[in-house]
Amino acid sequence: MRKRILFFTFLVVVQSFFAQENPVAYKSGEWLRFDMSYSGFLKAGTAVLQLKEKNLNNKKVLHAVGTGKTTGVISWFFKVEDRYESYFGIDKVEPYLFKRKIDEGGHKKNRHITFNHQKNTAYVQDFLKQKDTLISVKSPQDMISTFYFLRSQDTENMKKGEEIELDMFFDNKSYPFKLRFLGNETVKTKFGKVKTQKFRPLVQAGRVFKEKESVTIWISADDNKIPIKMRASLAVGSLRADLDAYKGLANPFEIVVD
Repeated sequence: MRKRILFFTFLVVVQSFFAQENPVAYKSGEWLRFDMSYSGFLKAGTAVLQLKEKNLNNKKVLHAVGTGKTTGVISWFFKVEDRYESYFGIDKVEPYLFKRKIDEGGHKKNRHITFNHQKNTAYVQDFLKQKDTLISVKSPQDMISTFYFLRSQDTENMKKGEEIELDMFFDNKSYPFKLRFLGNETVKTKFGKVKTQKFRPLVQAGRVFKEKESVTIWISADDNKIPIKMRASLAVGSLRADLDAYKGLANPFEIVVD
């Protein structure tokens, strides 16, 4: 009997050890809301990202929905209503279906992308242009699944200057995407001080962003790895986003106690 108790205790300790070594950063029910501001003082809008477990073609998947809209004075001049959806694997962040429906100051898009990872293809349905296209791809992430893929990576021991690389499928083409680690930083938030890891995604310069490295993002250094704040230099002015509310996190949200 004593040996059985000792063996049971050993199993519990081992399981706890591995659970701590490989924490899950997110779960169904997670909900994040961000306040957006323009040039540091003018409220620009809100963005919400939520995650739920769903069934897609008789398969259990995670369904992430990201929505964003302008509010207040900004919406009088530039109205934005965006909705992004991604259906991806629970055990492996592999997108199956991506939906993008946006209206940004009259610039509209409505597309669905179905990924076939066995055939390495992406089937793009453009509902506005009424055009369907089949494109060859290999191991892509969509715009939303990229966020969860990056959160599933082990970043704890990254050194300054190291990068995470992947291919992101956007519109009808696959682009190389890099996330560069800039170091650790403790930031002040409405919730208190939070330890973060600072990253710079390498984005495409052009119509929106000022240059290739114009975006900086701070991710909580706890097991959740949620965005705390974001700063971006635009072609005109700047944009910032700050975590305003959250619920359904997979792990405790760690606040620095002075």
